[in-house]
Amino acid sequence: MTPQNCILLGAPMDSGKRRLGCLMGPDAYRTAGLATALGDLGHTVTDRGNVPPAPYIPGQHAKLHALEETVAWTQSLADAAEAALNDGTPIFMGGDHALASGTVLGAMRHAQAQKRPLFVLWLDAHSDFHTPESTDSGNLHGTPLGYVTGREGFDAFPALPYPLPHDNIAIIGLRSVDAAERAALQETTIQRVDMREIDETGIATPLNAFLAKVAAANGMLHVSLDVDFLDPSVAPAVGTTVPGGATVREGHLVMEMLHDSGLMTSLDLVELNPFLDERGRTARLMVDLAASAFGRRVFDRPTRAY
Repeated sequence: MTPQNCILLGAPMDSGKRRLGCLMGPDAYRTAGLATALGDLGHTVTDRGNVPPAPYIPGQHAKLHALEETVAWTQSLADAAEAALNDGTPIFMGGDHALASGTVLGAMRHAQAQKRPLFVLWLDAHSDFHTPESTDSGNLHGTPLGYVTGREGFDAFPALPYPLPHDNIAIIGLRSVDAAERAALQETTIQRVDMREIDETGIATPLNAFLAKVAAANGMLHVSLDVDFLDPSVAPAVGTTVPGGATVREGHLVMEMLHDSGLMTSLDLVELNPFLDERGRTARLMVDLAASAFGRRVFDRPTRAY
C-alpha cells in the first residue's frame, strides 16, 4: 500500500437544511479517531482545522433556506479543496451535503488544471439533483449535483469552470427521489443505482463498471459519502433517514473496492448529525469506512462494543 498525504478539513456547515446538528460533525470525526485510524495505516495525516465560510450578508427568501450562507460556504470550500488537492488527498468532514457544491467545484478546478477529467461517485439515498426552483423544501443540501452539472437557477453561486459531464457521475444507494428530480435524471446519462438493483445484482457490479470508466479515462475521482447511504439501523445519526439502505458490509465493500482501484483523489463525509447519534456509533462507523477506503483490511477491523 502506497502511503498517502491525507489532509483533514472540517466543514461545520449547517445551512443546507433547517434541522441543526451537522455543524458538530467535524469534531465528532476527530473524537472518533479518524486521524489515528489513517495514521495507523501508514499515511501521513494533517488536520488543517475547520474551513470558515466566506463573508456574507444573510438575506430573506420566500422559499430558499440560508442561500447566502450556503453560497459563502461553496466559495470557501472550493478554494480549500483546490489548495488541498495540490498537496495530497483531502477528506472533508461535514457538515451537510450542500458542502459538496464547494468540494466538487474545487476538485473540478484542480482536475482542469491537471488536464484530467473529474468523476464523482455519489453514495446517497437521495440524488441531490434539485435546482433552487425545483426544490419543494428550499433546503439546498438537495441541490449540489444540480449545481455542478450546470442546471439552471444557480446564478447566486460561483461560476463553474465547465458543467460536470453526466457520464462522469454515478449515484449509488438511491431510494428516495422526488418526482421533479426523477424526471430530470431520466433525461441524463448519470449512472443511477437504486437499492433494488443492488439487491438484484449486488453493489460490486455497478461500482466496478463505473470505476473501469474512471480508470480508462485517467480520471480523478471525488467520492461523496452521505451517512444516509447506510441503513439507519446501523447509522442513525442523520436527519434524513430512509429505511432500506446499504448494510455495513456493503459499505465496507464499496470502500475496499475504492482503495483497490487507487482512483479516489478526494472524499466527503457528510450529513453526520452527532445530536442524533447513539453513543457515537455512527461517527465510529464512518471512520471505519474511511479507513477501509485508505487500506484497512477486513482482518484488521476493530471489534466494537456499544
